[in-house]
Amino acid sequence: MIDVTAVFDIGKTNKKFFLFDTDFKEVYKEYIIFDEITDEDGHPTENLPALQKWLKDVFNRILEASEYNVQAINFSTYGASFVHLDENGEVLTPLYNYTKPLDGNLITSFLETYGPKEQFLKTIGCYDLSMLNSGMQLYWLKQQKPELFSKIKYSLHLPQYLSYIFTGIPLSEFTSIGCHTALWDYTKKDYHEWVYKEKLNTILPPIVSTETSINMNYNGKRIKIGVGIHDSSAALLPYVRSIKKKFALVSTGTWSITFNPFTENTVSENSINYMRINGKPVKATRLFLGNEYKIQVSKLDTYFGVLEDYHRHVQFDYDTYFEINRNFEYMFKWESISDENMPSETKIPFKNFEQAYHQLMTELVLLQIKSIKSAIGEDDIKRLYVDGGFSNNDLYIKLLSHHFRDKKLLTTDSSLGSALGAAISISDTQLNSKFLKKNYALKKHVPFIIN
Repeated sequence: MIDVTAVFDIGKTNKKFFLFDTDFKEVYKEYIIFDEITDEDGHPTENLPALQKWLKDVFNRILEASEYNVQAINFSTYGASFVHLDENGEVLTPLYNYTKPLDGNLITSFLETYGPKEQFLKTIGCYDLSMLNSGMQLYWLKQQKPELFSKIKYSLHLPQYLSYIFTGIPLSEFTSIGCHTALWDYTKKDYHEWVYKEKLNTILPPIVSTETSINMNYNGKRIKIGVGIHDSSAALLPYVRSIKKKFALVSTGTWSITFNPFTENTVSENSINYMRINGKPVKATRLFLGNEYKIQVSKLDTYFGVLEDYHRHVQFDYDTYFEINRNFEYMFKWESISDENMPSETKIPFKNFEQAYHQLMTELVLLQIKSIKSAIGEDDIKRLYVDGGFSNNDLYIKLLSHHFRDKKLLTTDSSLGSALGAAISISDTQLNSKFLKKNYALKKHVPFIIN
């Protein structure tokens, strides 16, 4: 029987379950995708009842499996999402999607009360206000759905709600509070004054450390149950714990988030704060890179009549890249990113998919470079780590190492990133410098030679 730590890693699309052995090696994995449902306004949202049922079914099945001895469980999920409970501990509302639009007048009136805007955004570590700030969701409910709001006993961020499903104990923790929520005042290291004025602190449960776990008897087994962790902070944790030199981490997926855990200057234009498990801020920039990539590749598939996974097999070609750069011009109009260089319409003057794809990746990487430079700022950072979906994209990696020739570029194969971070956060294990090589298939990349 293998001693294991179980982790539920809940993304917007894939819901994954992992078992890790005592060396943090993956020994079991399964995943599921649920169709979204809609909230009362018809906006798509997470199917929370289906998710709850799956969590319980999977965990109960694993507990009964003779080959595994589950010693601990933890949860990593996306942020900016609250589950609201009534006094009986029942879920009151849908899990409102962070893409749901907020009434502009509501934000204006909020800033008139708690602004000026620039000063306010600086203290909370955000560069904008929307439903991506979970605190604004509470304000919206209080102002526009007061009857519903009055029934809330506790509002739990999604990682803590998953923990609550198993423990029945409502808690808050740093990484969820600190991820662009508009709730936390980074200058005071406490909830922002507006949270107290609106009395939101009364529905936010006690704050505990991310490393907290609750020893419980669950279905007849003694198990350590973690309090959950925000997935971006979880993805960063193994790097922070095992690397001594300064670095920036580019965590790629639907969002491409560049973390700089070494800066004192935590907020600038287009940067936001995340929080480490010890409550320290992490300066980050984000780019809707994976989302835009998906949109544009789908259009190129249709235009050139290729199969939808064709792009996965395109390798970097120096001559094609050289040709594009000889008289470079921007060709793509983005749909989910705004950029001053983009044309008013997409132009595709290319003979084949490969050429158009090289153009697309060249332009996307230029956006990525801007985002990385903004996160690094004036810091003397010589190492760049890339993980997530784009770490296996040949063009993305070759172009990035070409543009950052002065830095050491390393990729990790960490589709496990957030899940592994969640497992590590509730373990007492010290990580050494060989951890990434051993567990993450660490790879160094050399820039291509310019002819």
